Amino acid sequence: MAGGLFGTDGVRGVAGGFLSAELALALGRAATSQSAAARPQVLILRDTRESGEMLQAALAAGVSAAGGDALLAGVLPTPAAPLLVGRHSLDLGVVISASHNPYADNGIKFFGPDGFKLSDPAQDRIEAQVLGGGEQRGRAPLAGPIDQTGPIGRVRELRGAREDYVRELHTRFGGLELGGLRVALDCANGATSQVAGEIFRRLGASVTVIGDRPDGRNINERCGSTHIQTLAALVREGGHAVGFAFDGDGDRVLAVDREGMVADGDELMALIALHLRREGRLSGDGVVVTVMTNYGFHTAMRAAGIEVVVTDVGDRCVLEQLRARGWVLGGEQSGHIIDMGFNVSGDGIASALLALEALAGADLSERAAMEKLPQRLVNVSVRDREALARADGVATAVRAAHEALAGRGRVLVRASGTEPLVRVMVEAPGEAEAESICHDLAALVERQLG
Repeated sequence: MAGGLFGTDGVRGVAGGFLSAELALALGRAATSQSAAARPQVLILRDTRESGEMLQAALAAGVSAAGGDALLAGVLPTPAAPLLVGRHSLDLGVVISASHNPYADNGIKFFGPDGFKLSDPAQDRIEAQVLGGGEQRGRAPLAGPIDQTGPIGRVRELRGAREDYVRELHTRFGGLELGGLRVALDCANGATSQVAGEIFRRLGASVTVIGDRPDGRNINERCGSTHIQTLAALVREGGHAVGFAFDGDGDRVLAVDREGMVADGDELMALIALHLRREGRLSGDGVVVTVMTNYGFHTAMRAAGIEVVVTDVGDRCVLEQLRARGWVLGGEQSGHIIDMGFNVSGDGIASALLALEALAGADLSERAAMEKLPQRLVNVSVRDREALARADGVATAVRAAHEALAGRGRVLVRASGTEPLVRVMVEAPGEAEAESICHDLAALVERQLG
């Protein structure tokens, strides 16, 4: 991106700092002015961060200033955006969320009228207008005053948006009988807090929900998919059959079996892929995953005759390959799973229900679809994540580790796309070997870049 506003998942930063109300207003105005509609209808939804209301107001003002109507859907999971955009034939969707990040961060991401996230060229045009170039419809850039000479749009509530989303889930999974199933859900004090328990109950499950008391600052705080130990203990000690933990914006999910063992995105995707293959619903007999996906997944898919395509990290990369190939299933180890048969975005709640559909009443612990290679992942805080590309000492150490694990495992050292982190991941036949190599590489990264 020319000006650096957009990262791998929209515009993200500290709310009130980099991500100011002024920037949100300019983004809303620019994105709306780029729409081909005469009076763009723009959906805005958010997660539970305390800054969400401020950014929502600023975005809505920008939409209105550009002559569009801002439709406020309130707190809903990110995957509700493409579903609602399609259901109501809207021109643009905007989600205010920083996903799994701490509450002080926030983000803004855009969805087009087809439900897909905006393309890089579309984001480039928005960025150019916000930063002072490519003005459209007589609107001034962020750096200058707003010259309001065109029509002004309206700001109103989109009534029934929450029920619309739950109804979409119910329509897709209405045949899933969960009567008598004891399920525990951790909603990360985030966007799934008011909808996850509802759909599971409608399908007949007996549900215990935690992480459903958001206060604006406790999103992802010692809860949700980034802190799954709390849910694991609840499932194990409470006699639940299964548990699911979502992240702050609800596009990711991890699972826990009745013994408290965690199933990550790789394991859930393997389970789902085999299920869809048996049902004749795995188009192309293929799955798209990222470089972070465990080697054991590849082994299991090869044994089942399912093709695997590997992309860079990020749901945009996965989605691009799914669209290019006409496939339906892809995702990430983090639990971001895309089932194009239902939604064009990762949907944690839908993925949890699809996993239960694949289990067909069996215990998660009894339906292991893959054997994971021991994996160690360490996130190293760094001053400049871009400096990794220039760290020759790290590159030399990574090459040596690759050679030591040739044919037995693998090493991946990469900069985060959204945070000042370098992620060090090692897979090896034994836990001790994986731990040792990962520790040494992480320590080197910290010495050189931390």
